[in-house]
Amino acid sequence: MPEMRPNSSSLVVVANRLPIDDSMAPDGACEWRRSPGGLVSALHPLLRHTPATWVGWAGGTGPAPRLPDIDGVRMHSVSLTAEDLRDHYEGFANATLWPLYHDAVEQPVYHRRWWEAYQRVNQRFAEAAAAVAEPGGLVWVQDYHLQLVPGLLRALRPDLRIGFFLHVPFPPPELFMQLPRRAELLRGMLGADLIGFQRAQAAHNFAQLVVKVLDLPATDRRIGVDDRVVRVGAYPVSIDTAEMAALAGRPDVTARARRLRHDLGDPQQVILSVDRMDYTKGIEQRLKAYSELLASGDVKVRDTVLVQVAVPSRERVGQYQILRDRVEREVGRINGEFGRVGEPAIHYLNQPFDRAELAALYRVADVMAVTPLRDGMNLVAKEYVAARVDDTGALLLSEFAGAAAELEQAYLVNPHDLEGLKQMLLTALRAGPDDVGDRMRAMRTYLHRHDIRAWARSYLSALDQTGSLVTRLGSTG
Repeated sequence: MPEMRPNSSSLVVVANRLPIDDSMAPDGACEWRRSPGGLVSALHPLLRHTPATWVGWAGGTGPAPRLPDIDGVRMHSVSLTAEDLRDHYEGFANATLWPLYHDAVEQPVYHRRWWEAYQRVNQRFAEAAAAVAEPGGLVWVQDYHLQLVPGLLRALRPDLRIGFFLHVPFPPPELFMQLPRRAELLRGMLGADLIGFQRAQAAHNFAQLVVKVLDLPATDRRIGVDDRVVRVGAYPVSIDTAEMAALAGRPDVTARARRLRHDLGDPQQVILSVDRMDYTKGIEQRLKAYSELLASGDVKVRDTVLVQVAVPSRERVGQYQILRDRVEREVGRINGEFGRVGEPAIHYLNQPFDRAELAALYRVADVMAVTPLRDGMNLVAKEYVAARVDDTGALLLSEFAGAAAELEQAYLVNPHDLEGLKQMLLTALRAGPDDVGDRMRAMRTYLHRHDIRAWARSYLSALDQTGSLVTRLGSTG
């Protein structure tokens, strides 16, 4: 058992990014504040009532900055060089693992240099976590950027309880087997005591691969590793439902929604899509379907408008630059062909929005089109449902989003099927108020019961066998 470290923590969260933003104070000094986000919002009640540290990258390159505690939580920054960002983050994490884990919608790229950087950065994160966790503490590692950390951390600190949660999909064996370093990645994840996925199918895929690649005894729920049993399960992540509902119901947000609808020309119906600019999100397929509905006359510009928010993402990665060019060309073509002066067919916005503006957009949208080709969960779908405080609005949702397994009352669609996508979009647009209301009420009821705190409690109760941390999370909400 390691000796107690000064300022060590009973709970350590390890993620690629720290949950903080920097800003410039009036005197020119750098100020740090907690950034909005699902995971930090879920864990905040627990983190501020127990000695806790968040390990991650603060942004920028060079030496790790010394950071203040944020709302009582210690921030431990891990330094990354420009080479680390290029080869680990943009390279192995987002040009190799990301496309492979999303059904190889884009071809994964493999470079040995990237793998070396991935190992190096994961080692750095593992050492940082080992340095701040108290003896017998809990460490919760997040997502595909850090899949080696559980194994590396167990080698450094076998006394710890280690959890790993994968926020993105986990692919079927025939795709994962393409990875040159598949065994190392699996062994890295198996350093955890509990491995969480968004869907049960992902846990099944993982168990199959462990048997096939590592020849270990495994079921969908338990895997034998040396003298340990690693537990595996589905823990679908959620949102702060009450927070989004309260935000959407604020008078200023309601007034902003009315102004937005007026600025859009007071159409009969507004279709909204909010995505990162990513090839997994199905933006091009959605635009094609909408274009064909305009061409056939089933949808008319004078009655209906599509608002497409495409938040910039990974802009230094070539595949993303190409995608943005294609999307913007298609938006221009559709507006040129079907729009009129003062009445574009599509309002396209390639920019981020704050949460209040997003809530206003959710209130405006009669139909929310969330049609990714593959998505671990897709929290936008859940945010839209939470924001519909009057129980109106139709959610068009891809079968291949993790949220589809929970929001069963949505209008579910296969985004690869263009005709099916067109037909289901029309169904959502033409649905009567009783059908829409019944579906929305059922989804809202579900989300209020299965919010992000329920998710965190569920996962941590499985990881923390003493139950002390989970009791605190439940009592401090």
